Amino acid sequence: MDAASAQASAPVHAVSGAGVSTSQNEFAQVESTSKPPARTPSSSPSSSVKSRALATFRAHASGLLDGEPHMTQDDFVGAVAPANEDYHKIARESYAVLFSVADRKHRGLVSFQDWEFFEGLLQRPDAEYEIAFRLFDTDGNGVVDYDEFIDYYNKNKSDDSIPFDWNSDWVTLYIGDKRKRHSMTYQQFAQMLRGLQGERVRQAFHFYDKGNTGYIEPEQFQTIIEKTAKHKLSDRLLSSLHTLCNISTSNKISYANVRAFQNVIRETDMVDVIVKNACAKSPDGKITRLDFMNEAARSTKFSLFTPMEIDVLFHFASLDNNTGRLSREDFRRVLDPSWQDPVTLYTLAQAEKVEAAKNALHAPVHFLSEVFESAYHFLLGSVAGAFGATIVYPIDLVKTRMQNQRSKVPGQLLYKNSWDCFSKVINREGFRGLYSGLGPQLVGVAPEKAIKLTVNDFARGKFTDDNGKITLLGEIISGGSAGACQVVFTNPLEIVKIRLQIQGEVAKSIEGAPKRSAVWIVRNLGLLGLYRGAFACMMRDVPFSAIYFPTYAHLKKDYFGEGPNKTLGIGQLLVAGAIAGMPAAYFTTPCDVIKTRLQAEARAGQTHYKNIAHCATTIMREEGFKAFFKGGPARIMRSSPQFGCTLAAYEVLQSMLPLHAGGKTEAGHSIPSGEAKEVPPEKRQVEYLRTRNALKILLDIDDNFGKPKVAPLKESWKLVPGFSGN
Repeated sequence: MDAASAQASAPVHAVSGAGVSTSQNEFAQVESTSKPPARTPSSSPSSSVKSRALATFRAHASGLLDGEPHMTQDDFVGAVAPANEDYHKIARESYAVLFSVADRKHRGLVSFQDWEFFEGLLQRPDAEYEIAFRLFDTDGNGVVDYDEFIDYYNKNKSDDSIPFDWNSDWVTLYIGDKRKRHSMTYQQFAQMLRGLQGERVRQAFHFYDKGNTGYIEPEQFQTIIEKTAKHKLSDRLLSSLHTLCNISTSNKISYANVRAFQNVIRETDMVDVIVKNACAKSPDGKITRLDFMNEAARSTKFSLFTPMEIDVLFHFASLDNNTGRLSREDFRRVLDPSWQDPVTLYTLAQAEKVEAAKNALHAPVHFLSEVFESAYHFLLGSVAGAFGATIVYPIDLVKTRMQNQRSKVPGQLLYKNSWDCFSKVINREGFRGLYSGLGPQLVGVAPEKAIKLTVNDFARGKFTDDNGKITLLGEIISGGSAGACQVVFTNPLEIVKIRLQIQGEVAKSIEGAPKRSAVWIVRNLGLLGLYRGAFACMMRDVPFSAIYFPTYAHLKKDYFGEGPNKTLGIGQLLVAGAIAGMPAAYFTTPCDVIKTRLQAEARAGQTHYKNIAHCATTIMREEGFKAFFKGGPARIMRSSPQFGCTLAAYEVLQSMLPLHAGGKTEAGHSIPSGEAKEVPPEKRQVEYLRTRNALKILLDIDDNFGKPKVAPLKESWKLVPGFSGN
């Protein structure tokens, strides 16, 4: 039997020389014929696993061998590493190193039987270690001997790796010394890998500590951790490793500091559990060092963390929060490898869209998917916005008529208050009269919201610092910029809407007054006329957005506690939007009154306003200060429910018409903070998680595992026809 066949049918784990009997779908390991099996033989793959394996294989296999479909290495990577996962820690192409495990016959192609075998392997609870074992068991005999291990290691290690002594006392404990080397079984191999990273760090410390002082420089510590554990740590933590020396009076890092750091990283999952429980018991969701220690005592049966380890943990967790009270997000920022700062997330999202547009001719499918997703959100937002505007439109009409009423002109006091206005509109014009001018409102709602949200997101991205934080001034400027930009599109629609809203009462008060259409009003006003009152419109919209957006963002974050680990419900979003809209709507009412007076057509006997200053002084002189707040309550009653109805409609439409089959898409709220929801681990593919964890185990051996091999320059030139290399 050749080596390829042996690997296909050999037992998963066997001692060198032990007799074994297995089949392709049944694997067993025995330490000796007199001992019970170390593992229970695996059962045949279930029908669901088989059907899923077949579906995946058919979807990715692009190669052919003897007329049968096969997977190439790229096909394999596409199958085991879904494109929508996070690869900023471990590159997607690194998963190609696992291809040789599935390619049991070493043909450079994977058949369906090979893929089914690999899928079955991933169903094992210890698949991560078993995959690593099979990679090093290059001859497929069920054990890994010293020479085999060193050969595969040397082929994959990086050229600039920190030296490691494979003849050290620690290695000898697992495989014997030079005179009595023995092969490693699966269990022995897995246990050795479990402790390998710690030994690598210990030897690296000795490598840099030339004088045996027990101390190394902060930069040397950073190099050690980057070479041994970069794949397990967050970007924020990696960039701050050199600050570990700050926990002591020395400007160097001791071996005790290094061991404490390692122990904290090894217990990351337990730290997260303790922090989660402690934060849940805290009134403000934040904890102190004492809170953590007390919860650790309750959560563990013995003292899990030493004082130095707690110093290390709180030192790094406090990097961006030195108040002494830390949230779960503060810990996640340094302990979660997938954490990325909001600015990076925002930049990557924008870069992906730009790249898709640049490569539209070469990759039209990707580009069109980006365009389609934007169009999808725009369409849903338009429909939802139209629904919200329609629901509250009668309030808007009442507000406009109240603002346009000039109480000092004899015979012009048509309405006593908002309720009187509402009643008279229904009595004189019917129910349809409440919706006069709705058309221009519906036309403008989609571009208005799109422009406002897009500009606000863009501006907040510019004002956000490297730590993902934005100042209050930056928030105000971002909101104000959004309000200013929307005026270009919304002012023409506003003036048409107002004149349509007003003409109903004119028709009832003036005999024979013609009823104009929106088209007639546009033609009569002309281009310049459509922008009458534009500056007043800007005076209203800029402060409105400058108040609304920061208030809304802070209500969600500071009051309701929105964050990566907490998603707000629809009720909380409605309340936040309603509260934010109240001050924004009321305090900008004077500018809205001036805008309405400038844009409404003056009747016979009424003052024709020349400009904003003339309008403001005339209102003050003729009607008094209270006139500037006409329609204020109506503006509050309109703005808050409109946001709520729009958001509710958006959520309903999104659930009825999901963008991606099999799950609800993101709500698409304005997210300059760059937050992004992480898919719950229990809903992610277990197979992907196990292949990712297998790569993490390999990276514990050397950070070069899985990286594409680049041929030396001289060797590369030999591939050029006619180049001899002499």
